[in-house]
Amino acid sequence: MAALSRCVRVLAQNPRVGLRMQSSAAVTRLNHVAIAVPDVRAAAKQYASILGVEVSEPQPVPEHGVTVVFVKLDNTKLELLEPLGDASPIAKFLQKNPQGGMHHLCLEVDDVKSSMKAVSSQARLLSADPKIGAHGNPVVFLHPKDMGGVLTELEEVKPQ
Repeated sequence: MAALSRCVRVLAQNPRVGLRMQSSAAVTRLNHVAIAVPDVRAAAKQYASILGVEVSEPQPVPEHGVTVVFVKLDNTKLELLEPLGDASPIAKFLQKNPQGGMHHLCLEVDDVKSSMKAVSSQARLLSADPKIGAHGNPVVFLHPKDMGGVLTELEEVKPQ
């Protein structure tokens, strides 16, 4: 009983704990983990060779400043990102992390605009309006300082 009381006190004193209870972002599943790489073709070959997974062909996404390769897994995917030019956010990431590394994770939501409204009082959005992502769906990013140090993408994916 004391442990339950302590949990209730923590929830009452810290509005960030129990975010699910306060938000209706309607996160449905993990869509992908994005990994910044200096050479997307070399990275794709490495993932296919070492892990024996299927990888897509490189796909330029100029509106996001990247070339992307998808590594297909049974329950999700990895997204390998190479910068398209020096102005790319991935180029800036690679300046700090020359070998690359995890850049962001992407969570699926039913409605990105509703999710933006639901989370905006607790997390900073990196844009006021959604953009179209590599899958052709609306996406928005949440600031890593509000998400435990992880850049978090919300992607609208309609049920099939």
